[in-house]
Amino acid sequence: MKSIIKFASTALLAVALASGAFAAEFTKGTVKKVDAKAKKVTIIHEELKSLEMPAMTMVFRVKDDAMLDKLKEGGSIEFVAERVEGKITVTEVK
Repeated sequence: MKSIIKFASTALLAVALASGAFAAEFTKGTVKKVDAKAKKVTIIHEELKSLEMPAMTMVFRVKDDAMLDKLKEGGSIEFVAERVEGKITVTEVK
């Protein structure tokens, strides 16, 4: 019986992940620098819990170049950062 429950739980988790059922966790930050040519942004950010990273200032790649138009030096943002092809990348901004 335990193996059936474990299998069902694993299958349910796989379906939830595949469907995007888990909401992305936004982190607050302040834009320090925008480098459109390099397609990167420097952000002073709070703890990135999903990446187990403490608060700091760091340079991120952006998933979509259009995000750079939304980012202004000194501006407050909320963003999602994820590992994309081994690089920490901003994938969403609001």
